[in-house]
Amino acid sequence: MYEFDVERLTPEQWAMVVLWEAHLAAEFETKDADASCGTMTDVPYVNHVPTITGGVGHRQLNHFYDRYFIPNMPDDLEMEMITRTVGLDRIVDEFVIRCTHSVEMYWLLPGVPPTGRRLEFVVVVIVCFEEGKMSEEHIHWDQASVLVQAGLLDPEHLPVVGAEGARKMLDRNAVPSNLLIKRGVEDELL
Repeated sequence: MYEFDVERLTPEQWAMVVLWEAHLAAEFETKDADASCGTMTDVPYVNHVPTITGGVGHRQLNHFYDRYFIPNMPDDLEMEMITRTVGLDRIVDEFVIRCTHSVEMYWLLPGVPPTGRRLEFVVVVIVCFEEGKMSEEHIHWDQASVLVQAGLLDPEHLPVVGAEGARKMLDRNAVPSNLLIKRGVEDELL
């Protein structure tokens, strides 16, 4: 488990962390769209990059959170922190999400009915702050990895992996490096 040293933060950085943690709690624990949007500036922007889901402004984001994001989280969803970087006006979190695709997840797999398959993938979130509030969230993940695990993409002849990418991030020795290269190259040092 990743441990973040809060003692090294300035008061301004600590305030950003507290606000970001409150935002996450509203999304994943209390499941409160109003509280989640209450952590944001007047015209916030959220973009899940692989699926361009999210929105701009309180009205659109509150609607998105209330109807398509918060209620469409699998009951077994868990997040494991890999790293956190706190700058002057932004936080970058890297973590692994694990869940069973038991509900339609509009933000992750829009238009795909539940497959019942287990998903495990790395997510990177860049959270920007202005005047003590969150102004932007840019959320990135490897959509090909998610599609492989959901059974929607056959990795056999493509340079993509499934949950192995997340497992390697959590334990560098869990999955050998260069497996995709080794499909077509014989090299003892790889």
